[in-house]
Amino acid sequence: MTVPVAVGAILRIASAPPPPDVMVGVVAFAAAALAAEAKPVPLDEQGHRLTTTQLADRLRFWRADGRDVALLIGGPDGLAPSLKASADETLRLSELTLPHAFVRVLLAEALYRAWSLSAGHPYHRA
Repeated sequence: MTVPVAVGAILRIASAPPPPDVMVGVVAFAAAALAAEAKPVPLDEQGHRLTTTQLADRLRFWRADGRDVALLIGGPDGLAPSLKASADETLRLSELTLPHAFVRVLLAEALYRAWSLSAGHPYHRA
């Protein structure tokens, strides 16, 4: 299905993945934004599901590992397969597909809750 947007521009609505050159640009941008020694951890609906307690354990592990961790949130078309394939671990926040802007809020709350659990703060009530 195509929808005319403006003279000379057409918006294509399809379930097909974005053109390869778009994903190549996303991969290049992500690689430039990540510190060379950072551990990339993509968020994906196929990733490993964690409870809050397990996420608190991961945070402690990552802190002890001494490397920066970059939690990667995909855009509307998700993450490039090469980004997911190059990661040592992939996590998921939900079994639902969520808008990437909402994922930022959900991730921030999950990280704060996991930190508060590790710190013995009363915010997390299990």
